[in-house]
Amino acid sequence: MDALILARIQFAANISFHILFPAITIALGWVLLFFKLRFNATGDDKWMDAYRFWVKVFALSFAMGVVSGITMSFQFGTNWPGFMERVGNIAGPLLAYEVLTAFFLEATFLGIMLFGWKRVPGWMHTGATVLVAFGTTMSAFWILVLNSWMHTPQGFEMREGVAHATDWFAIVFNPSMPYRLSHMLMASALTVAFLLAGISAWRWLRGDRAPSVMAVLRTGVVMAAIGGPTQLLLGDMHGLNTLEHQPAKVAAMEGNWETGPYVPLVLFAIPDEATRSNRFEIGIPWGASLILRHDPAGEVPGLNQFRGAHPPVAPVFYAFRVMVGTGMLMIGFGLIGAWFLWRRGALPRVMMWGLVGMTFSGWVATLAGWYVTEIGRQPWLVTGVLTTAQAVGPVPAGSVGTTLAMYLVLYGMLLVAYIATLYRLAARGRLAEAMPGTVMPVPKGSVA
Repeated sequence: MDALILARIQFAANISFHILFPAITIALGWVLLFFKLRFNATGDDKWMDAYRFWVKVFALSFAMGVVSGITMSFQFGTNWPGFMERVGNIAGPLLAYEVLTAFFLEATFLGIMLFGWKRVPGWMHTGATVLVAFGTTMSAFWILVLNSWMHTPQGFEMREGVAHATDWFAIVFNPSMPYRLSHMLMASALTVAFLLAGISAWRWLRGDRAPSVMAVLRTGVVMAAIGGPTQLLLGDMHGLNTLEHQPAKVAAMEGNWETGPYVPLVLFAIPDEATRSNRFEIGIPWGASLILRHDPAGEVPGLNQFRGAHPPVAPVFYAFRVMVGTGMLMIGFGLIGAWFLWRRGALPRVMMWGLVGMTFSGWVATLAGWYVTEIGRQPWLVTGVLTTAQAVGPVPAGSVGTTLAMYLVLYGMLLVAYIATLYRLAARGRLAEAMPGTVMPVPKGSVA
């Protein structure tokens, strides 16, 4: 493989590892605020127990996200110097805004969340939680502003081959930003919902009947029941926006080769770019036209109209189906779990095991969605402005391949260590609750 392909794989490996952790912290900050507000309102220690456990998960995820994010940012200057040379006047300030308005906020007040609950007044501890939760959302906002602008760039002009901003409002609020941001925020909410429910179900099945465990389990299931259908609606809106601005991506997602009406919704197929057709296709008649145009006679773009200037079909096609399939499972588990809680007040044992199996389903859906988004943009790095091939640096293929292998080994070890630490924290939480006096009670005077 040449340096371009290896550099793309290396960046994909970095961002795949990195995004796992913001996918947790973005929504978990607001869940921690919910726990703290419930404790403030009721004085019930189960909510503070839940807060103390999950703030450790937040801190661990935040640290992993910072380390992997720094590594990824260095690649802009090593593997992809053409990116900053061409669009650095826009990308640079947006990345700086993320650091100034979000990262420093999170890093500063996270210490109070972790260690200040019995050292500062309750209102200050709650305020620190608000600021950290807000910071995680602002971080997502600025990163997704840049990413969305790369997909649907506007508000700039080219001078001697370099992009210069002419309208920052247009840059920030580019056509795809609201859809991409809302879709990612809800993806984070669902990721956290199943993480909460899965870890809590695992603790319950191991005999941990602490009130905080069941409170967190219920929170996760309710979040999933609300978030799943909401994400389905947001995804439909995002898809329609993509159809308008990136029709080639939609054609690859649908595995549709010929532009026309009455296009079926392909459930399964093996796309073959050599023959420009699908093998073993199973579809629903007119389904794609109905979903994308809300009309069975609606015209859906086909890959052949782009004359080869479209993304690689197979990875986009399969990743989209992994994302949608995982999302439908999440919707099913959320609604069924909420029904059991409403009608019976508890979940059956088989449902508990199902939630354990779904613990990291949010990661699967998020990664698949990002692959659809980013691979679907090819051959462009910034649509209509800069191709991926134009941005790659002169680093030899051997050097890129060596560092790629090192990254893959390191990230694999870190991911195993992260998951093992989560379950170790869960086991320690059970032991602490079984041994009175090992966990300091929260002073009642700390209630804001």
